[in-house]
Amino acid sequence: MKRMSPKPLDYESLNENVKKVAYAVRGELYLRASELQKEGKKIIFTNVGNPHALGQKPLTYPRQVVALCQAPFLLDDPNVGLLFPADVIARAKHYLSLTSGGLGAYSDSRGLPGIRKEIAEFIERRDGYPSDPELIYLTDGASKGVMQILNTLIRNEKDGILVPVPQYPLYSAAISLYGGSLVPYYLVEEANWGLDINHIRQSVAAARLKGITVRALVIINPGNPTGQCLSEANLRELLKFCYQENLVLLADEVYQQNIYQDERPFISAKKILADIGPPISKEVQLVSFHTVSKGYWGECGQRGGYFEMTNLPAKTVEEIYKVASVSLSPNVPGQIFLGLMVNPPKPGDISYLKFAAESKAILESLRKRAHIMTDGFNSCRNVVCNFTEGAMYSFPQIRLPPKAIEAARKAGKVPDVFYCLKLLEATGISTVPGSGFGQKEGVFHLRTTILPAEEDMPAIMNSFKKFNDEFMEQYEDYRGYSRM
Repeated sequence: MKRMSPKPLDYESLNENVKKVAYAVRGELYLRASELQKEGKKIIFTNVGNPHALGQKPLTYPRQVVALCQAPFLLDDPNVGLLFPADVIARAKHYLSLTSGGLGAYSDSRGLPGIRKEIAEFIERRDGYPSDPELIYLTDGASKGVMQILNTLIRNEKDGILVPVPQYPLYSAAISLYGGSLVPYYLVEEANWGLDINHIRQSVAAARLKGITVRALVIINPGNPTGQCLSEANLRELLKFCYQENLVLLADEVYQQNIYQDERPFISAKKILADIGPPISKEVQLVSFHTVSKGYWGECGQRGGYFEMTNLPAKTVEEIYKVASVSLSPNVPGQIFLGLMVNPPKPGDISYLKFAAESKAILESLRKRAHIMTDGFNSCRNVVCNFTEGAMYSFPQIRLPPKAIEAARKAGKVPDVFYCLKLLEATGISTVPGSGFGQKEGVFHLRTTILPAEEDMPAIMNSFKKFNDEFMEQYEDYRGYSRM
C-alpha cells in the first residue's frame, strides 16, 4: 500500500514562516512557570506587562461606564442613580448612542466614528496640531495594529524593518510571520540605552549589502524592554533620517503615560514631525500606536488600541481599510475604553476627584517601584541595571561567570535562559531572558516588570539578591567582576 504524503496540517506541511515565529514573553520560562504553578509553587509572573494580574485594581470610572454599556437595562432601573454617578450614566448613554445596537453589534471596521473623533481631539490637545479621525483606525490592542501595518509593508524576504535591539518580540515574531527580514539597530546600554544614529546608518548599509530593501524604522518610546525615554533631539534626528532614507517611521508609543522621571517627558513623534516643518513634515510617512493595555490603566484584557496614519496616500489608506474590514470590527468594549482613556473625567465632573486620586496613586507607586527595583538590582553581585525612566520594565545585565556559561552549554541552554530557569525554580520569580529580546554577543540580561505590588517589592528583591549571591558563589572562581 502506498504511503500517504503528509496531511496539510502535519508539521512538515505547515507554512515555514509560522515555524520561524518565536515569542519569548510566553516562551520556555513562562511554560515552566505555569507547570510549577500547577504543582502548587507560588509564582510571581513578572514576565509580561500585565498590571491587573499582579494586583493592580481597575480604575473605577471606566469600569462603571462600561458596566452600564454592557448591561443597558440597568439604565432603566429607577435606582440606577444610587449606584452610579450622574456623569457615568450620561457617558454610558453617549457611547450607547454611538453604536448600532449596543456592545453586541459590529461597529465600522475602522472603529466607531465618535470614538475616533475623541482620539483625534486627544492627539490635538497633546501635540498642538490637528488630527484627522479618518486616519485613525481602532484595533484589538496595539499589537493587532502593528501586525496590520507590517503585513501591509512586507512584500517578501528582501524587505527589511529596522527594529531597536533589545526589542519587544512582537516585532521579530510578526516580521517572521509575514516573511520579511528584521534589521537590528543596537541601543547603547552604557548610555542608558540611548540611541546612536550612526549605528542605524551602519545597519541600513549592512542590510543593503545583503540585497535587503529597508522599508521602515521602528521606535519604542518609552522603551520595552529597556525603559528609556527618547529625547526631543533623538526624535528629530530619527525623523530626518527617515526623510533622507525614504523610510516609514513606526512609532510604538504605548507607554506614553508611564514616565518615572522629570528630565525627559514623553514627546510624540507626530509632534516633533510637525515642529520640523516642510518638506520633512509633509513627506515622512508615520504610523503611531497607542493602547489601553499600558499607561496606568493596565487594561490588557480589554484589547483596545489604535493607530494614526500621517502622510499616507489615500489609496494606501483604502488598502489598509480593506484589510481591516476582513475582521469586520474591532471589539466594541475595547473601543469604549479607548474613548474613556483619551477623554477622562474633567475638573468639576462628579467622578473627577476619585479618578484623579486613583490615577495619581498608581503612577506614584510605579515611580517608587522603578527606584526600588533598579536599586535592588544594582546592589547585587555581578548585576548592573539602568534606571527605568519609563514603560514598566527593568532590564538588568547579569555578568555570568565562565563556569556558569559552561554549565549552561552542558545543559543545552542559552546562558541567560539557564540563569532565569534557576531563578524561577529557586524563588518562583518568572522573568524573560534577555536573549528573547536580542542583545550583543556574550552579554546577558533578563527582563522583569516593575508591576508587583509596592509592599511586595522589597521581599521580591531580597529573594532575588539571595538567589543571585548563591548562584555567583557557586559558579565564580574569583570575585571582582568590573562593572560597565
